[in-house]
Amino acid sequence: MALKTPKEYVESLRALKINAYVGGEKVSSIVDHPAIAPHINTVAKTYELAHKPEHQDTMTAISHLTGERIHRYTHIFQNNDDLIKKIEMLRLLGQTTGTCFQRCVGLDALNAMYATSFDTDQKHGTDYHQRFKKYLTWVQENDLMLAGAMTDPKGHRSKRPADQDDPDQFVHVVERRPDGVVIRGAKMHNTGGINSHEILVLPGTGLKDDEKDYAIACAIPADAEGVLFIFGRQSNDSRKTEGCGTDIGNPRFGVVGGEALVVFEDVFVPNDRIFLNGEVDQCGGMVNYFATWHRANYGGCKAGNADVLIGATAKTTKILGTEKNSIVKDKLIEMIHLTETSYGTAIAASAQGHQLPCGSQMVNPMLANVTKQNITRSVYAVGRLAHDLAGGYLATLPDEASFDNPVIGKYVKKYHVANPEYDVMDRVKMGRFIENVTSVTTMVEAMHGAGSPQAQRIVMLGQAGIDAKIKMADQVIDGTDDVEGIALRRPS
Repeated sequence: MALKTPKEYVESLRALKINAYVGGEKVSSIVDHPAIAPHINTVAKTYELAHKPEHQDTMTAISHLTGERIHRYTHIFQNNDDLIKKIEMLRLLGQTTGTCFQRCVGLDALNAMYATSFDTDQKHGTDYHQRFKKYLTWVQENDLMLAGAMTDPKGHRSKRPADQDDPDQFVHVVERRPDGVVIRGAKMHNTGGINSHEILVLPGTGLKDDEKDYAIACAIPADAEGVLFIFGRQSNDSRKTEGCGTDIGNPRFGVVGGEALVVFEDVFVPNDRIFLNGEVDQCGGMVNYFATWHRANYGGCKAGNADVLIGATAKTTKILGTEKNSIVKDKLIEMIHLTETSYGTAIAASAQGHQLPCGSQMVNPMLANVTKQNITRSVYAVGRLAHDLAGGYLATLPDEASFDNPVIGKYVKKYHVANPEYDVMDRVKMGRFIENVTSVTTMVEAMHGAGSPQAQRIVMLGQAGIDAKIKMADQVIDGTDDVEGIALRRPS
């Protein structure tokens, strides 16, 4: 079963005994819960497109471990073409769902563990890499969805993990056994965790010698004993339980990635699922591997989402009768320019990738961070333009029930009509989608996903090679690299 069908994905989730809470209540079936179902639908689309012949090259790859065709979401990047195909896949899925499709964190976590396990073996003589390759082969053969879990709660932000009043603010080992370890703690903002098969736990920061218990990387079944998911509240989430599809905005696929708080309450992890255990010197490198790959992603997924938003905004201008106005056209052009700029940097980061010691391919770090830095601004700018062009009705639109009400329905329909060529509900649908895709939930994820904006700026400064640029300036200004055979005239 190298490629699951959407139905097989859903049924595989149904077979799991996920311990989850939504709205303060325990969930009996994540597959059937109205708050979770849209996120499951979104992931199901990733499985569906992998079976479409026209998308096979984008959505699938050939495993370097088995030679079999696998889902690209379980693939280890082998060359620049793999990196480019990944960005193309993300844009395609963004265009198809209009939201976050949740599997990217797990993919980048897989690749980070692959590279770090190799590095650790080379330095410490461990056998993590072979252990991880065996696990990876199983993941590929079963086409599993994985949730990458990196962000710790962190507690008091001025204190390191070992100095916290509550040691559980960072995931850590609380017991070591001959056959494995027991871990405790939590990970925040776990994208797609509640509807994943496996959780990949990674250290969330660089660590010191006295913090070995926090240097743990491992794979845990989502329904393992001691694992608990607490679903995060999102914009418009209560509308999913009201049975009003239009008011949800994106009724099939929901908002962003179904983030959850995942708690590990004394979870046992056997040795064959441990890929880093106490090697503190490798944690910073693992975080860097993950973040660099993940930051490039945003130029793909957010461009795809923006394509749908631009479409909804453009249709709204037609409904309003403003589409021929030169100012309206110019603002749509600006939305397009911002979107393509971010996508272009992601493609460039992928095209200028380089090989790691383990043999996998890393994106250009500078351009990956530039991509994410652009996204932290462009998503807000594109959203602002959508609000500008759509108008104030986005904030005051009556609920769907009002349009069906026998007393007031005629009024809300009459006074929300614009261009008579369009049904009033076309305007409502477009407005609700724009509201959904520019919500606080969506914007904050674009801002802080893969690290805050300042994290990218720090990396960009480090990657810029300021000393080398100073040398370039000296050479140009002082003429220290004069072209041979040419006499330059300089002022005395």
